[in-house]
Amino acid sequence: MTRPTYVTIGAGQTAAVAARNLRRGGFDGRIVLVGDEPYAPYQRPPLSKEFLAGTENEDSLWILPPTWVADNDVEILTGAEVTRVDPGSGAVEFEDRAPIAADAVLFATGGTPRALPVPGPRPDLVHYLRTLDDAKRLAPMLTPGRRLAVIGAGFIGLEIAATAAASGVAVTVLEAAQVPLARVIGAEMGALMTRLHRDNGVDLRVGTAVSSVRTTPDAVVIDGHEFDALVIGIGITPNVAPAVASGLAVDDGIIVDAVGRTAIPNIYAAGDVARRYSPRAGRHVRVEHFDNASRQGVAVANAMAGRDVISDDPHWFWSDQFGRNLQFIGTAHGEPVIRGDHDAMDFTGFYFDGNVLCGAFTVERGEDISVARELLGREIDAATLRDEGADLWDLAYGEDEEFEEVHA
Repeated sequence: MTRPTYVTIGAGQTAAVAARNLRRGGFDGRIVLVGDEPYAPYQRPPLSKEFLAGTENEDSLWILPPTWVADNDVEILTGAEVTRVDPGSGAVEFEDRAPIAADAVLFATGGTPRALPVPGPRPDLVHYLRTLDDAKRLAPMLTPGRRLAVIGAGFIGLEIAATAAASGVAVTVLEAAQVPLARVIGAEMGALMTRLHRDNGVDLRVGTAVSSVRTTPDAVVIDGHEFDALVIGIGITPNVAPAVASGLAVDDGIIVDAVGRTAIPNIYAAGDVARRYSPRAGRHVRVEHFDNASRQGVAVANAMAGRDVISDDPHWFWSDQFGRNLQFIGTAHGEPVIRGDHDAMDFTGFYFDGNVLCGAFTVERGEDISVARELLGREIDAATLRDEGADLWDLAYGEDEEFEEVHA
């Protein structure tokens, strides 16, 4: 009897998690992870932080240890460019090698950084940060005294700025919006992030639209100002070319249902590239966070195995900047209710939609995020949240001694 073959197009977080969960779920067919990079699956979040700072090396990045790959009979095909999937036969086709006959295919192709045109003789001075090779190229530039410009004050831009500034680099961040991250964490928390960076020596310029960027033999020139290097961090675009060539529905991502199915049988999509239907939101959403990639990898593995288990948890992500851990869950709505010391950067801001808790942003208070996860969607007394003496777990579970003993 021929073993069924499942192929992932993309070999990142989503694909690795899907492969791991297929094996955990008892799938004993052939699994092939196809990636266009020369590496086995690796974690991207450390690239802008620990790896770029030199405190972690490549060995700490791998998601699937070689022994696990061998023990679980998973094939990883690197440096391979998929052109399309034949929607009739399911064959995965390549530019320069024989196709792979597949019984199910998962598109986990991720995204590519949005680029800006930068004319001039030194393209090597212009950087993006998405891949391990990107981080390897950028890391040597982060030495004391160098002048680094960062265009874009999203989380990736601010993480790079924080890492570079901590390495002694003179960092200038150029952001077109008046308040960084305001659309994600709200204006008040965005202003706090601005203060955090400025207090740590970053020249963060808001409301600054860049009109001219070029390189010279020795520098990057941005609107007349010279820098030794430039990082562009203005978001990503989903990698949908092979999906389009395969006849899949695409609209700023591959359109899938709540568990990751496309409209073509036995073809799925998950992670950064997927625009998944969210029952919670009542619409299709595309989410670019590590946690979403992992959760959707689990959900789509279940779907491929014939078990529909919807993962539609609130969005959660984290960042580490200047020695502080930042976390966010849910959505930002209105002005947050503050618990803790806002000025000392030791607090949680809780967001409300009316009387209903809809989100939380925390600095150095990760446990509050765990509680907020349980409280989202409930009517909560804001005064209790402000009260540092109140046990927030009581709000989540009530005065239950058995729970309190376990939690302690």
